[in-house]
Amino acid sequence: MMRALGENIHLARLRRDLSSEQVAERAGIARNTLIKIEQGDEGVAIGMYFRVLIVLGLQDDILLIAKDDILGRKLQDAGLTTSKRASKKTIINDLNHE
Repeated sequence: MMRALGENIHLARLRRDLSSEQVAERAGIARNTLIKIEQGDEGVAIGMYFRVLIVLGLQDDILLIAKDDILGRKLQDAGLTTSKRASKKTIINDLNHE
């Protein structure tokens, strides 16, 4: 997965016609670190990956991670129990909103 992420970053840089030197300088990292990022090196801090994403204009992509947690929601729903009747507070609130 990390290699795929690195490859995606590499391709995004090439599509923008930016050299590794340009991206590294703009991200405030060493060129060698950028090379490691593009190789998907797990030893590089996630903050460095984020800096490169910012330079490439892809910073919002990081917000998509775990956004729609389908498995988590299914597990949560499976653990929910429903009461046989609504509480009195719920019934009163429903009547007040009608």
